[in-house]
Amino acid sequence: MSKVIALVGSPRADGNTVFMANVALKELAAQGIETELITLIGKQIHPCTGCYGCIEAKRCVIDDDFQEIFQKMLAADGILLCSPVYHASITPELKAVMDRAGFSGRWAANDMKSKSESYSWGGTVFSGKVASPLAVARRAGQDFAIAQMLMWMMVNDFIVVGSTYWNLFMAGKGGAKDAAEDSEGIGTIEHMAQNMAHVIKQLNK
Repeated sequence: MSKVIALVGSPRADGNTVFMANVALKELAAQGIETELITLIGKQIHPCTGCYGCIEAKRCVIDDDFQEIFQKMLAADGILLCSPVYHASITPELKAVMDRAGFSGRWAANDMKSKSESYSWGGTVFSGKVASPLAVARRAGQDFAIAQMLMWMMVNDFIVVGSTYWNLFMAGKGGAKDAAEDSEGIGTIEHMAQNMAHVIKQLNK
């Protein structure tokens, strides 16, 4: 069975970002897709150090909780990146995962060349996988956070799935956990999940 994981960068276990991710996963499950919610709470994930050790090792050489998450990313047919907005940006925990997965994932599928040589990239470990970004904020900043995730997906050779609007929720005034009140956001995310399920099924025919 095809599988989609939702990687949630929120430090709150039952906050608006988790609610948003579960809206997508519930619809994906209804479409016959296996799902898993993965939060970064309590995980030790160091930022990428730019050590370039992954070029020869073909894997990130920093040993922490990233390795387990990365294996789940590799095994999935689809990935949802989900984040609350912190000063018009995704959370640092999610950014650390993206940086390390993108950098080591590129060198796992390619060899470094000398400065005088041009690259003809052979894809990445994520080539052909399906992805979509989701963001939630009280009023604004979702667009910037979505752009961060979207740019990462595009440069890592994902097939990006959209919806009838941007994949965002408006929630959290004063720290409130009230994403369930954003009915328009729910509809947008549900439609995105339907599109993702359709694309994955077509790819796996």
